[in-house]
Amino acid sequence: MILLPAIDIQNGECVRLRRGDYGTAERVAESVVGAAKRFREAGAQWIHMVDLDGAKAGRPVNSALIQKAQEESGLSVELGGGIRNRETLEFYFAHGITRAVLGSAAVQNPAFVKEAVRAYGERIAVGIDARDGKVAAEGWTQTSSVDFLEMAKRMEDLGARYLIFTDISCDGMLSGPNLAALDQLNNAVSCAVIASGGVSSVKDLVNLKALNVYGVICGRALYTRDLSLEAALAVCEKI
Repeated sequence: MILLPAIDIQNGECVRLRRGDYGTAERVAESVVGAAKRFREAGAQWIHMVDLDGAKAGRPVNSALIQKAQEESGLSVELGGGIRNRETLEFYFAHGITRAVLGSAAVQNPAFVKEAVRAYGERIAVGIDARDGKVAAEGWTQTSSVDFLEMAKRMEDLGARYLIFTDISCDGMLSGPNLAALDQLNNAVSCAVIASGGVSSVKDLVNLKALNVYGVICGRALYTRDLSLEAALAVCEKI
């Protein structure tokens, strides 16, 4: 199981939200680049970055800062937020991003997901963010009527190989991930599932690993030091 420490960017700062509420943004590190470099020094190989401003604007906003963090840390970057067209994908891939996450685009424009997967294969992940089991979009400011499992199967049919699942009610709350929903998802599709939201302890990581998910994104707990990156990596990488 791979571990992806999370860096969310708002107004050029490294922040964490609670349940996706932009009004709860809390600065958690002195700088985005500094956080990325510290994760690398602690042994991480990946980071999961989100351009929160981009997610709301529907276009890249913090791209220069994202590129700088990737270049100075040398980490593989999984990036979401504001990626709505082929041009943005090409821009980010040309500037060092390893994997791009399509979220709102997957809800609103599945044809784009199909095109992106056909062109870039494993470099594309689909983010499925759910509120009460229904898929949310536009930086989590809108909730659709689509069930998260239905959405996952649609994305699988389009060729998506990676799915990132976030239960918004858990995100940033240090309350533990939604294991039941993740187990349902992992058993419903053949895609590699990455869990996101709620991880607060080594026990949470052990429980996720027991579900046989591909990866886990961890944010707030690493910044509050409820969970050390070294301990998290030891659990994730243990055979």
